[in-house]
Amino acid sequence: MLTGSKTTFKVRQMLPDIKERMLSQTGVNARSRDVFGLRCLPGECVLQRAVMVRKKLTAREGRGWLSGTLFCTHFRVAFVPQDSPKLDDNADPVLLGDHDVALASIEKVVVVGPNRTKLVTPNSSLKFTPEELVLYCRDMRVICFLFDRLTPDAQVIEMTYTIAKTYQPPKPGSVLSFQNAALGSVEMKQFLSNRRRDAHMNWFESASDWEQELERCGAASWRVSSVNDRFEMSTSLSRFIVVPQKVLDTELKKSFAHFNEGRIPRWCWRHPRGSDLLRMASFQNNIYHEKDDIRNLEMVLFGCQSSLCVVVELGEELPSPADIQLAHSRLRALCLGDISTSVSVPDDKWLSTLEGTHWLDYTRSCLRKACEVACLLRGGHLTVALQEVEDRDLSCVVSSLVQVMCDPHCRTQPGFQGLVQKEWVMAGHRFCSRVNYHRDNDKEEAPIFLLFLDCVWQLWSQYPSRFQLTEDFLLALHDSIHLPLFSSFLANCQRERCKRSQNLGQSYTPVNGWRDTLHPDSSSDPSDPPLPAVWDWALQYSKPKQDRFTQPVPPTPPLQPLLNGNLNTNPDTHRLTDTIPGSVFLLSRGTFSCPANLLPWRSGSGSSGVYKKSHRRAPSSENVPGLERLLKAWALSEFPQSLTSTSGPQGPLDPYEPLLPLLMGPCMGLWRECYLRGALHAQAFSHPFSANHPHPVERLAREVLQLRDKLAQASTAGESSTPPAVTAEPRRPDANLNQNTNNGGTFLFPAAPRSQGTAAPKAAPPPTSTNQHTSRAPPPGSAPPSRPAHKDAGGSNKHTFLFGHSSASEARPEQRYYPPPNNAKLPKSNGPSLPS
Repeated sequence: MLTGSKTTFKVRQMLPDIKERMLSQTGVNARSRDVFGLRCLPGECVLQRAVMVRKKLTAREGRGWLSGTLFCTHFRVAFVPQDSPKLDDNADPVLLGDHDVALASIEKVVVVGPNRTKLVTPNSSLKFTPEELVLYCRDMRVICFLFDRLTPDAQVIEMTYTIAKTYQPPKPGSVLSFQNAALGSVEMKQFLSNRRRDAHMNWFESASDWEQELERCGAASWRVSSVNDRFEMSTSLSRFIVVPQKVLDTELKKSFAHFNEGRIPRWCWRHPRGSDLLRMASFQNNIYHEKDDIRNLEMVLFGCQSSLCVVVELGEELPSPADIQLAHSRLRALCLGDISTSVSVPDDKWLSTLEGTHWLDYTRSCLRKACEVACLLRGGHLTVALQEVEDRDLSCVVSSLVQVMCDPHCRTQPGFQGLVQKEWVMAGHRFCSRVNYHRDNDKEEAPIFLLFLDCVWQLWSQYPSRFQLTEDFLLALHDSIHLPLFSSFLANCQRERCKRSQNLGQSYTPVNGWRDTLHPDSSSDPSDPPLPAVWDWALQYSKPKQDRFTQPVPPTPPLQPLLNGNLNTNPDTHRLTDTIPGSVFLLSRGTFSCPANLLPWRSGSGSSGVYKKSHRRAPSSENVPGLERLLKAWALSEFPQSLTSTSGPQGPLDPYEPLLPLLMGPCMGLWRECYLRGALHAQAFSHPFSANHPHPVERLAREVLQLRDKLAQASTAGESSTPPAVTAEPRRPDANLNQNTNNGGTFLFPAAPRSQGTAAPKAAPPPTSTNQHTSRAPPPGSAPPSRPAHKDAGGSNKHTFLFGHSSASEARPEQRYYPPPNNAKLPKSNGPSLPS
């Protein structure tokens, strides 16, 4: 047996011996199926294994420790429990098991020894035998393995070095090694080529798919255009776009040059009341505007509406990609910590540090902007165009959130998957650059899609009964984006996906434009494995786990018929009768304006000098109050009377009314099941003898709950002795629920359920977001049950400050967000005021 205190092992010298020894002893070959109880993928090779290893279970897995064998292949780190059932040889292969992690998802490797920790790199050397192995993952997980005293020291050290060497890409810009390791064998290629696509979702890859969406939304005045079929007009847009029926393709081609990257105004979705949602990039002000171009461009911008168009500028209030990346990095450092450097945030500064990350501020900003757009679309008879400089980042977030709020179909699993396909995959979001799979361009890295998933989780936490999706589905999609194996995320636009799938390059000539060439593209290789779509969940999760992705919801009634697509079904809604037809307004920072240079051809100092008088009448400042009344109409007409009671606001009765969330500080929660699932692993107390000791943050949570109970009892005692005559003050209909957005606090624990025999205080705290999910028992034999939850004197279960779960019997009121009054601006939020 080798001892780490006397011998220094270097990975460069050991790794070839490890491979040769393992292959000679076990006979591993490219067609192996079962090695030491590990079900290998076709062509997968085992590089190292360690016996008598214990894996620390997360709170979702029941906590405790699970004994088994640890493997490292050239694709994943796999853990096989010793009591795991034997798998069926005829079952389809699963890329990752329940206890596996892909090497590409690992961010760093840390080992823990006697009174020391060390960050292990490919060139590191160890002078001690590790007792624990901690894997920090890019998806916010932290996986801990504890080596038993009977585990051979040679296996421990070789396992550590093997993982440290193989999880790093061979060179910056190379991820094909991970793809080929999992999908590169002949058997796997044949298996993937025979996979069937999900027929229940819309893939938006053909003209018929877009026509199906038009029919579903009742957009009869729009058509599918194939003007960009060969990506000649715009290389970042999809092959098919939706434009008004009255605009011909020959006229449409003249509009592409007026927008950045040729991303012209195009249809995304139609509200049941008849309003249309469009997306577009910024105008090219230095383009010469012909008179016919102006007419065609305005026809596209106004779409099928004749009243007005509202251009929503997204760059003024929403964070930049660099801001999102910085906030996410700070959130990772706060939630995961770093035991290799012994840097941690004090318990009394945790919430204030969370505020300083600005992650919740950016989530609130995106939800607020989506609420404004949803309120505009609800009024009907107008076109709302989302405008961003490049139309490939925050416009994806806002347009998707609007549809999730307003369309019940987008809250089902097939509808949500189709929404991501339409607004992200086909719309040209730069997944490959923003996720930075190649790990070679940190300047463009920004987890914008993860910010969108957080916003959806905020909606789900406030309206759980309106979603067929569950938190498990959102968490699975969050983790899948960090696995570079799916065609949905490994490209920046549809053109790149087509080039890789067809192995065709394109060349440009002034006469013929873009044309396919016979020779393959330099970045493509005919031997590359076919990449599956992320929606093929059977490749990642077992059938029982997939069943937890959805929950039953009541059926949604069919849409009411619309007369010519423009009938407003609510006669009580404020109509903009004083708005001049053809007016264009700009919505920025919560207010409407009519700047002279909103459209480039409306500027008097334009270089063309051709445009003097448009067939569309120019807007005037006198019409702005009508739009502000439209934005305010929801709060005036649908303000619930139940807000004066302690039961909380009730959800809208109409299933097609937008789900507008509460955005005050206490109502914005932290996605604990995602961001804090590795917190207990990254901190200390990882040894079994201290597993039953409460975490310092958990002890702080109990103290806060005890203090709150004492305050409630003192308040109740004072009221019972001298009961004052309290008269409920009627709430004004134009009250702004979010006027104290920046003064509220972000609470990570929900309100405690009222115990029997104890009256609740008069000033009840606002409802907070919780982590509700379908209750399920831990796997049999996995680990002893977790310690009982904290209980008050009355015996009712309390919620834990950071890591607790809501009671299944507690009914959660649904909540909604109300827009500000017409004279209230919405400045950029500086974050909630969190108690430190």
